[in-house]
Amino acid sequence: MTGQPFYILDSVDSTNNYAMEQVNSGFVTSGTAWFAMEQTAGKGQRGKQWSSPKGENIALTIALEPTMLPLSRQFLLSVAVALGAADFFTKYAGDETGIKWSNDIYWRDRKAAGILIENVLRGNTWQYAITGIGFNINQGSFPPHLPNPVSLRQITGKTWDSVELAKDLCTFLHTRFEQLHPAHYNELLDEYKSKLVRMNKPGLYRKDGEIFEGTIRDVLPDGKLCLEKEGNILQLGFGEIEFIFPK
Repeated sequence: MTGQPFYILDSVDSTNNYAMEQVNSGFVTSGTAWFAMEQTAGKGQRGKQWSSPKGENIALTIALEPTMLPLSRQFLLSVAVALGAADFFTKYAGDETGIKWSNDIYWRDRKAAGILIENVLRGNTWQYAITGIGFNINQGSFPPHLPNPVSLRQITGKTWDSVELAKDLCTFLHTRFEQLHPAHYNELLDEYKSKLVRMNKPGLYRKDGEIFEGTIRDVLPDGKLCLEKEGNILQLGFGEIEFIFPK
């Protein structure tokens, strides 16, 4: 089961770093989860830092042996994690929850969670996927440099038990992981696209310093975003495009 065993850490630099150390030690079973009350150097995508006040939010990493997927299908793991995280947040925050490509969790136009998956490869063998998820749960205010964050407390007006919510998140992730079978690949990708923020809707983007209006038309099995700009389709990889949301 995903989230078994479930370890609670008082303070670490990064739950992903800690999980990686445990995996490299050779004493980890697939599905093991680590929750940190505090991260001193939490990691986001493309080298960004993810900060969180102690005890207020979910900082969770799960070590997975992705035996259900070939390495060529690794984007589907990101799809499954994003769907599980969106399922979880929809339960508490409602159906205005969506997925921003590639795997951020949004409520309306505001970011509630980020996901960082770091792979452990041995030759051509995909040994582990170190899957980190950071959810804003009880945080009441955010640093001004963050463009559009939101927490569950801000949405609902309630204070939540972040540890219990993290355990619930694991159950939603487990359900999605069990769907990672060749017979369900297309179904999962279609459901992911149905929950995608701005799918078939115009929005503003920045690429190479230029701000322009574009429309998401598709996401390919390898994860590339198909964005229509002035009648042309751009195929974009991770980190090649920035979404611009109203402040």
